[in-house]
Amino acid sequence: MRVTRFGLQIPNFTFPGVEDAELFDRIAQIAVAAEESGFDSVWVMDHFYQITGVGPRTDPMLEAYTLLGAIAARTTRAGLGTMVTGVTYRNPAYLAKIVTTLDVISSGRAILGIGAAWNQDEHAGYGFAFPPVAERMERLEEALQICRAMFSEEAPSFAGRHYAIAGALNLPRPIRPGGIPILVGGGGERKTLRLVAMYADACNLFGDVATIRHKLEALNRHCEAIGRDPAEITKTRLGGLVVADTNAEAERKARLMAEARGMDPARVREYLAVGDPDSVCEQLAKYFEAGLDGMIFNMHDAQDLDPVRLAGKTLSAAFG
Repeated sequence: MRVTRFGLQIPNFTFPGVEDAELFDRIAQIAVAAEESGFDSVWVMDHFYQITGVGPRTDPMLEAYTLLGAIAARTTRAGLGTMVTGVTYRNPAYLAKIVTTLDVISSGRAILGIGAAWNQDEHAGYGFAFPPVAERMERLEEALQICRAMFSEEAPSFAGRHYAIAGALNLPRPIRPGGIPILVGGGGERKTLRLVAMYADACNLFGDVATIRHKLEALNRHCEAIGRDPAEITKTRLGGLVVADTNAEAERKARLMAEARGMDPARVREYLAVGDPDSVCEQLAKYFEAGLDGMIFNMHDAQDLDPVRLAGKTLSAAFG
């Protein structure tokens, strides 16, 4: 099961001239434009404060699953998920119920994106416990088992070190017979990619072509160790995309984005694919050659809609 080929993430809810009362309509317009132009999934971040590199800490942030449920009502085909839910933010049985509800609302389009969580600032602000990374990884593994069981079994029970369920009911059931696909975010080679091999339908990585190739080799080793075919896992990367009719216009937009975010232009270019449609496709082809199955993009100018439409049509025409 391929979880996604091309996804659009909407990480930013600060749009010039758009008041709070109009905010969701603009977000819905972005999601619809993405779906209509060829993106097969739409994602939002599971954060409560805006994160460094996207905008100021005080920028507006909407709660992820409420937002995805509303987007489900405006779209018809695109998969819907978080990139990614922090395991510390919700009891995993409750999370499974939330994501199943999204699946029902969307007629079978929910994706559970989940990771070990990292933003200590918002944990402190909201009063969430922020245990050491080793414990967060333990919690992630238990959450993966609980969510998988609640997606696929009638009344599962589980007793772990951190979480337990006892004959947990999850009704109505997920729409798809195989349950809701699970994507694990993160590239830790010893622990995170081992969890991907053991429990996930998809993974999401960061990095340049060489880094992606190295991470996928590590994932393949974990799959080999447990006898799993790595082809069963959809391998994706999250990155930025700036596409325009000309290379010059795309470069201008990338420069303005770097300046607005106070980012080193050289570092920005490690994250972004920038150029006209042909140039962007040439850059992205290298990632598919490295072994990726799909890519998920942030687009800083998505609120203008036309860049989203150009990106979706470009990617779907070039890579299917």
